[in-house]
Amino acid sequence: MSSNVVYAIVKAGGRQEKVSVGSVVVVNRLDGEVGDTVELEPVLLVDGEKITSAADGISAKVTAEIVREEKGPKISIVKYKNKTGYRKRQGHRQKLTRLKVVGIK
Repeated sequence: MSSNVVYAIVKAGGRQEKVSVGSVVVVNRLDGEVGDTVELEPVLLVDGEKITSAADGISAKVTAEIVREEKGPKISIVKYKNKTGYRKRQGHRQKLTRLKVVGIK
């Protein structure tokens, strides 16, 4: 592994994602317009041989640009009760935001 690898683990939308400069990440819906920049909260930062966690105090900022808004896959929700004639169908598509990481400073 090269010693100049820089990446971060960030918390976004209730999940943690591994990001580096130039990577594209899909997270739960964030406020903002296409082209806006967003700061993500780093949990872990790896800069070559140096590893810094949130408990140690990370001074770095991870900035990302909103590429577009999109929707996740369709999920079918079906409720059924035997012998009563009760049937209910519902669908859901989660709203998502696609981000491109532009800097780790």
